[in-house]
Amino acid sequence: MNISVENVFNNYPVKYRESLMQIRELIYDIASKIPEIGELEESLKWGQPTYSTVKTKAGSPIRLDRFGEDKIAIFFHCQTSLVDSFRTMFQGNLEFSKNRAIVIDPNKELQTNELAICIEMALTYHLKKR
Repeated sequence: MNISVENVFNNYPVKYRESLMQIRELIYDIASKIPEIGELEESLKWGQPTYSTVKTKAGSPIRLDRFGEDKIAIFFHCQTSLVDSFRTMFQGNLEFSKNRAIVIDPNKELQTNELAICIEMALTYHLKKR
C-alpha cells in the first residue's frame, strides 16, 4: 500500500476504515481479473485514496472517502456517464450523490455484487469508448 494512502486509511475511525478497506480490496480484486485494466496506481487526489489505470488508461479514476457525517462514498469523475448508468441499473438498491458518487452506510453490509459491477464499469470506462 502507498504509505500516504495507508496514513489516510489509518486516520479513519474503525467503522469507516473497515468498509473502505473492503471496497479497496474489491477494486484490486476486479482489476486482477481483467487483464485490459492493467496495474492500478494507488495515490492521493484531494486527500482521498485514488485508484487509476495510469498505464493502460482503460478506466476512469475511483476515489474513496467519508461522506457527510456518517457515511462513506465511492467517487467517480463527474464528467463521465458512470453514476447516471449506475443509477439506472441500481435505483432503489444503491444511494447516489448527484453525478459523482455512490454513498454507503458503513453500518450496513456492503452490496458487493452491485458495487463490483460499478467498479468494473469505471475501471474499463475508456475501453468501451475506443
